[in-house]
Amino acid sequence: MPNKNSIEVRNLVKTYGDVYALKNVDLDIADGEYFVLLGPSGGGKTTLLRSIGGFIRPDSGTVQIKGKNVDNLPPDKRPTSMVFQGFALFPHMTVYENIGYGLKLRSVEKSIIHDRVIKMMDLVGLSGLSDRKPHELSGGQQQRVQLARALILENDVLLLDEPLSALDAQLRKDMCIELKRLQKTVGISFVHVTHNQEEAMSVADRIAIIADGEMVEQGSPKEIYSNPKKKFTAEFIGEKNILNGVVVDFNKSKILVNIEKDEIEVANNNYTIAKNQEISLSIKSESIQISKVSSSKSKGAKNSITGKVTEITFLGQFIRYLVLLSNNQEIQVRSNNEVEGVSLNDQINLTWSLDDFLIHES
Repeated sequence: MPNKNSIEVRNLVKTYGDVYALKNVDLDIADGEYFVLLGPSGGGKTTLLRSIGGFIRPDSGTVQIKGKNVDNLPPDKRPTSMVFQGFALFPHMTVYENIGYGLKLRSVEKSIIHDRVIKMMDLVGLSGLSDRKPHELSGGQQQRVQLARALILENDVLLLDEPLSALDAQLRKDMCIELKRLQKTVGISFVHVTHNQEEAMSVADRIAIIADGEMVEQGSPKEIYSNPKKKFTAEFIGEKNILNGVVVDFNKSKILVNIEKDEIEVANNNYTIAKNQEISLSIKSESIQISKVSSSKSKGAKNSITGKVTEITFLGQFIRYLVLLSNNQEIQVRSNNEVEGVSLNDQINLTWSLDDFLIHES
């Protein structure tokens, strides 16, 4: 695991009128790390990325890259390369000319440009396509040209702004694999902006959730998905059910929570709580088991709740059940197989393990 910081951002602020695009953002990205900025549209991800690259000047705060302050440096003087949203290729140039363009601007010798372009085309899987124009390429090939054009400059950091947004679903999955491979091969830091959760999970070493100009939380893909600390993250990532309740009682191992007409138990994972405290809980849709209400297995259990099936949807790899609880809250349940004997409008039991429910900070 890298132990040096490639990028350090401190107290970054950017406003547009009365609106904060970035609000005192701090960020450390390790050398050789694939880091993803994930969040809803308009949350500040691209503003942060462009501030690192020098395309936006923040109102206050500092950016350091490889230990050097770059606040007063324009984009072309920073040790960063940028892959913009969309393909952004020169339509009149060939693949070869597009990839070598940055080196030509730097007045690099033609023989060196040639060697590096050929090497880069091989690296990104474009060998044999040097004479083609952008309109003769597939979307995936055009994206590879953009990547090659950025990587050939051999900068310390690659910035990617929604790099896969113009691709269809299958190409996006293929390019996620390709991006991860490329990053490991070249060994530099990649900073990747996206609102697509699957994309973020596929490529990232670490993920930062950004919303309303603020850093919500950071962690590995597994930490962000399986154990989100903040309520916003739990709502944003994956298919999770959010319930509001009140703490009835607790001990070192369990917490008893009232969710209006029902009481449930959840594991106490060293939460800071008090009796009668209002809390938010979440549980992943795939962590819930569904069975007919006549089942004696879960009757009277505190890790069980009863509801009515209001919708059953076949979604290819799994089936989604929508269940209405007695307090009018809805729960989504995802099952890999159709649950035998459960039909629309049936009364059913929902059960889970105590550790499956998480309590979140606001």
